[in-house]
Amino acid sequence: MAGDLPSRLAVGATTALVTGFCLIDCAYLVKDAHSAWRLAVGCLVLAANFALQLCHSFPRHVRLPDRSRYATLAAQALLAFVPVLVVGQDLIGMIPLLAASALLVLPQRVAWPVFAAVFAGDLAVVLRVGDSWNIVYLTVEFLLNSLIVFGLSRLTDLVETVHRSRAELTRLAVTTERLRFARDLHDLLGYSLSTITLKCELANRLVPRDTTRAQHELAEILHTSRQALADVRTVARGYRQMSLADEAKAAHSMLTATGIHTTVEVTDTPLPADTDTVLATVLREGLTNVLRHSKAEHCAISTAHTGHAVVLRLANDGASTATAAPSPADQGSGIGNLTTRVSRLGGTLTARHEDGWFHLTARIPLPEPASAGA
Repeated sequence: MAGDLPSRLAVGATTALVTGFCLIDCAYLVKDAHSAWRLAVGCLVLAANFALQLCHSFPRHVRLPDRSRYATLAAQALLAFVPVLVVGQDLIGMIPLLAASALLVLPQRVAWPVFAAVFAGDLAVVLRVGDSWNIVYLTVEFLLNSLIVFGLSRLTDLVETVHRSRAELTRLAVTTERLRFARDLHDLLGYSLSTITLKCELANRLVPRDTTRAQHELAEILHTSRQALADVRTVARGYRQMSLADEAKAAHSMLTATGIHTTVEVTDTPLPADTDTVLATVLREGLTNVLRHSKAEHCAISTAHTGHAVVLRLANDGASTATAAPSPADQGSGIGNLTTRVSRLGGTLTARHEDGWFHLTARIPLPEPASAGA
């Protein structure tokens, strides 16, 4: 897929580099006209070093336990030094690969000392085969080759980590959007649909004896259904701003029409938009619970400012104990969802059942006013 292209390019670049080092040593073997058995042994050694190096450079693709990696590192050490003593300096290019593998496999506290030991071994091999005059060139070659392989291998791992993180973030964003959509549908439509249901039942009872009142209820049902349709559209577009004062007025009208004695004491003090919306959402969900899960005859809605916070209280009688407190498993809707919304603004939500009354309280801190001297 296109999203895997950076990872494939990084793996390909590292693989091409290791392949190039192996081909260089293979060319030296052919150039020096070794005997057939030495040439065969040399090619086998190069192939084995190539495979072991890829295991160490791409641990995400070749999954091995840590102990197995230590074993493969030991095998690479034997294949890097022993053949040089048998075949000659033509295979000395495998020692820098061993040094890179040591940095990739071993813990950091021992990796660099082992790297230094491999470097010392490389110098000893150079002296052993009689090329002391070329020691400066071979030292620079060792450092460059080993560190380049190490750096590219780490870069490949970093590219793959970033790619996986981006894919995970994309999945998380999709999941979050789905949860938002489900949460907003529940919060916005639950109350509206409950209101429509109750008012339809009321209008049905009023038609035989009070046509005028029934027509009024039908008009309100029409208004509520249109509002529900608008809510669905706003959910598709994103965040919807709501007003606590408007919701309180609508709640008083709806509850009174259904025969629930309602008192509303909501201050008209302006609130921050996000706080106003969350409190309006809390009120909507609370009223949905009143309509669905209780046989309420009385309901009280009030707000108060305490210190640098606003407190919304909703209380109703006729509540069942099932609505006493939020369920830990109910984090996508209902009281659990409201708890999440309020917590995002640094507030708290409490729900309790006491003497047949259900009390829902939301407290959200307000930003402190700027000082006069500011």
